[in-house]
Amino acid sequence: MEFSLCSFDGALPVEVTIDDDNGRYTIRKSDRSGEYFNSPKELIAWVKAHFREEEFCHPHEFQGMLAKLAEYEINGY
Repeated sequence: MEFSLCSFDGALPVEVTIDDDNGRYTIRKSDRSGEYFNSPKELIAWVKAHFREEEFCHPHEFQGMLAKLAEYEINGY
């Protein structure tokens, strides 16, 4: 599952990736820096702690991502 969100603080989108098949759980921020996680649970916790709706050009896309991440936490996919 991949998300690409336009943010106000950079030209590049924020990209959030949960790839269970390859064990890849990453976030690429708009400044090209990134975060790497050992599990989807760690990634989701980081997103909830560090990203805010106001940071993104389209808040509904951010809310949609949070909804999908919550569904993933509950159902595992």
